[in-house]
Amino acid sequence: MSVVARLFLGHYHPQPLLGLARATVRPCRLPPTRFALHTTPSRPPSALIRRPAIVRHSTIDPAFLLAAVALSAGAAYVLKDLVVSPIGDKSNDSTTALPQHDQSFIDTMASPKLAPGRPGNLTPEQEQKLKEMWLAVLEVFGVATQSANGTTTPSPTRDGEDKKKKKSRLSLFGRKKDDSDDGDDKHGQKKEYHEALASQTPEQLRRCFWTFVKHDNPDAILLRFLRARKWDVQAAMVMMISTLHWRDQEMHVDDDIMLRGEGHALTACASSNAAEKKEGEDFMIQLRMGKSFLYGLDKDGRPCCYVRVRLHRQGEQSEKSLERVTVYTIETTRLLLKPNVDTATIVFDMTDFSMANMDYTPVKFMIKCFEANYPESLGSVLVYKSPWIFQGIWKIIRGWLDPVVAGKVHFVSGPDELSQFIPREQIITELGGENAFTYKYPEPAGKEDGKQEDTATRDALAAERVEISNEYEKTTLAWIQGDAQSSAAARQLLAERLAKNYWQADPYIRARSLYDRAGVIQAEGSIDAYALATKPTTVTESKESEKAVAPPAVQTTNDDVD
Repeated sequence: MSVVARLFLGHYHPQPLLGLARATVRPCRLPPTRFALHTTPSRPPSALIRRPAIVRHSTIDPAFLLAAVALSAGAAYVLKDLVVSPIGDKSNDSTTALPQHDQSFIDTMASPKLAPGRPGNLTPEQEQKLKEMWLAVLEVFGVATQSANGTTTPSPTRDGEDKKKKKSRLSLFGRKKDDSDDGDDKHGQKKEYHEALASQTPEQLRRCFWTFVKHDNPDAILLRFLRARKWDVQAAMVMMISTLHWRDQEMHVDDDIMLRGEGHALTACASSNAAEKKEGEDFMIQLRMGKSFLYGLDKDGRPCCYVRVRLHRQGEQSEKSLERVTVYTIETTRLLLKPNVDTATIVFDMTDFSMANMDYTPVKFMIKCFEANYPESLGSVLVYKSPWIFQGIWKIIRGWLDPVVAGKVHFVSGPDELSQFIPREQIITELGGENAFTYKYPEPAGKEDGKQEDTATRDALAAERVEISNEYEKTTLAWIQGDAQSSAAARQLLAERLAKNYWQADPYIRARSLYDRAGVIQAEGSIDAYALATKPTTVTESKESEKAVAPPAVQTTNDDVD
């Protein structure tokens, strides 16, 4: 089943669906509001039971050998015309050096196979788990209720019943003896989950969810959390609801960071309020110097985010501005993803790294983002030219990482090793490659966010989205109740309408970014991953801005890991 573009920044790759590779998922019919999934890890054969292959020698008949040689020669002659001819055709010669911005390369990279555990590529057991999670979600949102015999019915109303719904939601996933905080909940998501159910109404959580979906297939959102929690529905629910709480109540992702964006930060730089001015300047400094930026694709078609670690100094920017830029970059990367490419690659450029560049606080925040709030969004992490002093630092950081996330980290010493992940012709010259790209920041110009003032159009598109999401929920209930064939097709059409609605509303609800100005993000969600290097615009050179706006360095201590 084809799907619309889905959610950035994986949690448990590089091998897709690693949880299922290690666990056997069994479909189960659970009682109403019970969603625990029991899995039994499979274990590789012990070294003690591995036996070397037994090689048996035999005499070879010379006549048989001659016949085999003759057959091989004949096969080679036939294959010569099938294989050699196309390669000799210069028009199809893939070994020719690509230009810096080659559309055929982009098209090739954008069409990998759909990975397992995604919409359109689910096993029957996985689809059952998806249905169970949708039922749990719709119950928490006050959209569906379960009767005593386990049948599901639409909720008669959501108005005026918030207190009653809160009570039922708390009982739905209330704390039990096995639901206490433990070592597996290192980011405190169970606490956030219960806070969300206690402080937010069903309608508020529902609104947060459909805002979170954006241009993605709603199924893809739920499946990210299910894969991250190895298809344990209750654990996935805890993770997703806590993420909604984090987005809406803590980070204000959609009503502040993405809504106001770079234009607001630039305006804040001239504010008479010292604190507001500081936050605006800190935000813009990081964008202008190119501490991190998005450019190009890796060999799997994943968007690449480059982080130039040498440009960071502890204390130069506030912790709040560092977190805002991190979330801003992750959310922007989400817009570059596709249904069949739903993760991104981060390249940490450690060139000229020193202990003055090490800052554990933003590292911890980034880890929490990918492990807790953007699951299954990180495809790979490439650490480029790390010096020997980073070895001790890595031991500390590795201890904070989930083992699966740590398994995505690859250390590369130069362009040759980096070319195993990114085509050499697309590696930027700054990293020893052939692509002459140099980061330049396109400054906000004019009233680029002027459409946000058109509240009438914005509200009309918002009302249309509510109508589509309502219909999607009703169709999902029918799909859960067994009307699979007709409901599945209807749900796909509604998911496509949601994606189209988002891109129509995008200029009214999201501030323009440097990637919009450069033409990376285009109308209706079209993406040109290399446009940042090709579109002429008013720019700020990264090196010049680094010198012009960077405040004095702050003394740091090498053993400060808190």
